[in-house]
Amino acid sequence: MSLNVAIVPAGQWGTALAVPFSRGGHSVRLYFRRREDAAYFNAHREHRRRLPGIVLPPGVSATADLAEAVADADLAVVAPASRGLRDVCRQLAPLLPAKAVIVSAVKALFPDEPRLVSGVVAQEMAAARGGDVTSRLAVVSGPNFAVEVARELPAGTVAASADADTARFVQSALMTDRFRVWTSTDIIGVQLGGALKNVIAIGAGISDGLGMGHNARATLITRGVAEITRLGAAMGADPMTFAGVSGIGDLMLTCTGDLSRNRQAGLAIARGEAVDPNTTVEGVPTTKAAYALARELGIDMPITEVVYRILFEGLSPAEGLERLMTRQPTSEQRLPGLT
Repeated sequence: MSLNVAIVPAGQWGTALAVPFSRGGHSVRLYFRRREDAAYFNAHREHRRRLPGIVLPPGVSATADLAEAVADADLAVVAPASRGLRDVCRQLAPLLPAKAVIVSAVKALFPDEPRLVSGVVAQEMAAARGGDVTSRLAVVSGPNFAVEVARELPAGTVAASADADTARFVQSALMTDRFRVWTSTDIIGVQLGGALKNVIAIGAGISDGLGMGHNARATLITRGVAEITRLGAAMGADPMTFAGVSGIGDLMLTCTGDLSRNRQAGLAIARGEAVDPNTTVEGVPTTKAAYALARELGIDMPITEVVYRILFEGLSPAEGLERLMTRQPTSEQRLPGLT
């Protein structure tokens, strides 16, 4: 069955997702905020600012008219930077067909309730439309660099929804022979894995930037899984989710891949460079939100705490590493998230 897919807005990741949707035989419409960008795309099928040099399939078109973008949409992908999420949802909600499945491609954690992206989307949609969209809401998260997905290099991701049928619907729409999609009903765990791995990736970048070596990075990634799982279990996630594609898979990619903006931010910090407080590196605001949430719930997250103190309290990267290495000895023979 061919679907009408809207992607709002046409950032790098949203535009990349247009490729597997189109390859699956669906009609995709990208929403650009600037008319000149939409016109350029329609003339060249190329996002000149976000994915230069990559020509998208013929089934993808663009518009600068939001109402036109979502008209008759069977599925709408919401893909802004986290700081623009509420605004986009408020604009989208009154225009979106009632039948449409909503898919979030945003990886973030917020400092106030609702903490998860799905909660923010559901809240804004309910406020504008007067109904609960939970059963028609899904998230997509996994080890996915946008440029590689756009180039159709083999990749995999997870489509999660509280409603299993919705997760399978998104899986069917998005899956191709180059982009494998698994389903999950653990929408909490899938989102936390996608958001919190950015915090650990900043730490991994700092470690690499200090020249600490491969052993240190591997240890940091592994202990990162443990603290993400502890927080996830406290919030009602399935601990096993963090051992999967949207958990350790995404964490490994973001901590080791040079295309990772969060890893690059960590490398810059290790060089003594300041991080722009208005940065679109999602790990920076997520670190603040995760640190506050961990303290609220009484969850031990030492890597997150050190990254927080480096980012927001002026702790030196070298001292942060020393704090992690000299913590009170413990046993690893524990069930992550449960003890």
